Amino acid sequence: MSVEVSVVLPAYNEESRIERTVQTTLDTLASFLPEGSYEVIVAEDGCDDATPEIATRIAEETDAVRHVHSDSRLGRGRALEYAFRRSEGETLVYFDTDLATDMSHLRELIESVRSGEYDVATGSRWIPGSVADRPIKRSFPSRGFNWLVRQLLGSELRDHQCGFKAFDRTALLSVLDAVEDEHWFWDTEVLVHAQRQGYRVKEFAVDWEPVEDTKVDLVRDLLGMGSQILRCWWTFTVQPRITRGVTIAGGALLVIVAIALMSVYIDPRAVIDEIQRANPWYLAGGAVVYLLSWPLRGMRYRDILREQGYTENTWFLTGAVFISQTGNLVIPARIGDAVRAYVVKMRRGIPYASGFASLAVERVFDLLTITVLSTVVFLGLAVSNVDVWQLGSVSQTGSESGRTALIVALGVGVAAILATFAIILSARSDRNYVRSAITAVSSDTYADYVASAVERFAGDIQTVTSSPAAFVQVAASSIAIWTLDVVTALFVFAAFDIDLALMTFISVGFFAVSVGNLAKVLPLSPNGVGLYEGAFSIIVVVFTPVAGPTAAAAAMVDHAIKNIMTVVGGIVSTLVLNVSLTTAVKESRDIQPSETD
Repeated sequence: MSVEVSVVLPAYNEESRIERTVQTTLDTLASFLPEGSYEVIVAEDGCDDATPEIATRIAEETDAVRHVHSDSRLGRGRALEYAFRRSEGETLVYFDTDLATDMSHLRELIESVRSGEYDVATGSRWIPGSVADRPIKRSFPSRGFNWLVRQLLGSELRDHQCGFKAFDRTALLSVLDAVEDEHWFWDTEVLVHAQRQGYRVKEFAVDWEPVEDTKVDLVRDLLGMGSQILRCWWTFTVQPRITRGVTIAGGALLVIVAIALMSVYIDPRAVIDEIQRANPWYLAGGAVVYLLSWPLRGMRYRDILREQGYTENTWFLTGAVFISQTGNLVIPARIGDAVRAYVVKMRRGIPYASGFASLAVERVFDLLTITVLSTVVFLGLAVSNVDVWQLGSVSQTGSESGRTALIVALGVGVAAILATFAIILSARSDRNYVRSAITAVSSDTYADYVASAVERFAGDIQTVTSSPAAFVQVAASSIAIWTLDVVTALFVFAAFDIDLALMTFISVGFFAVSVGNLAKVLPLSPNGVGLYEGAFSIIVVVFTPVAGPTAAAAAMVDHAIKNIMTVVGGIVSTLVLNVSLTTAVKESRDIQPSETD
């Protein structure tokens, strides 16, 4: 007789009860199913106790029992999926090995699906007729969790986490492709996707008795599952609506609102007057200085690719950077990053994965350089006995706001430096320190996803950080690039005849450019237009006695010079390299960083 029903028992360190659970399961199945029509699979999830040996022995002694082993911990959800894909039955069942749910309900669970009446069946502790003696410390969070799932994810069920479920094989396998969680939230995500795909789901009351030695960590796992609810809500509700048109419209609206708000406090005519009186020679000098930074960008990109095993011409790579930055300027959401990967792939055969990895290296060095330069300026002022707190004391917004802004800026800078060094330290070590910190707070798969992303990011920069000479070379070019960016802004300051003490002049320039560029990280408008100007102006107004119209004019002109030089360089590069920016943008939309060819 062929196997019709496959029962999977998820087992992680269950040496004290796995044998009893298997025997109870076999006895219950035998009471209503023909012999040979069912199998019991112990899904042993990388245990470090005697569970594997016990499961292997039981499987050898009993024909109806199988042992599916994992060398490493997969997580409860992924261990179940691993076993289900290796099962033989058309009706797939699982329940927790602690047998918290009364086994008298097993027949109803299985027959609800086996009969073809339902595609999914699940026990419930929260509908009328159920008996569940749950302490308040577990019932209150459970009710809150299930309420959130109903409200945010549109589920009609009352209990998503009861470990007592059955599925039609075809229905479950079709749902699993969309399920991302690997641990405790897996149950909920399966049920939500099943409902969204139109499968028939039965929820029925069960008798349930809690087990004291539960492996659920009420703090870490509930917080983790809360983050999973938000992830699913974003995937179901928000993400489908974020099209390119919506992104462009949203970014444009944000810029319009920012300009409208600015006009309330700053007279636009005064800004225009300030721009008209700017000294054109200083502006031209700033443009020349900014242009000098582009060959440095090409050299840095060359050095990064060299560590990945690719030797390319500096001028070609400078052109690729020009084209990619022009793509970022034309279209939001940093499409230029994919454009650069496309250009080096099409023109030099560098795999997409390497192209995106080199960009990751650039990002970490840019972040580190911006924050280090700003912090060094702050510390330099302190060492030179300059009263840094007085930088904001004469500003129009008052000394207290200036001091607060300075503290916040310093705090963000230090935090960014520490985070960057933690990633670099992880890259140079066999241990992922960031993963350790994340999993200390939450052990769910969303936290694991974040930690895995950090691991991939660390792996991308490892080729550079593992070589001291390469690290110093790339760091030096990054410092030179951003220093020239700041010097460009200082030329613009000079064009507006801004009268400040030299140290204040330099320090405010560093802060304004740094904060402005950090604001551009948000992919809300092409190349951060509007965001850069707003952040730049705020820093200047808070830290100096410079009037709002002058600060806004300086910010607009500074960014305009940099954007004009970028566009001109991008146009020239597309002509020299025979690259169509329109085609590059179109072809790069579907590029995935993981692609290798």
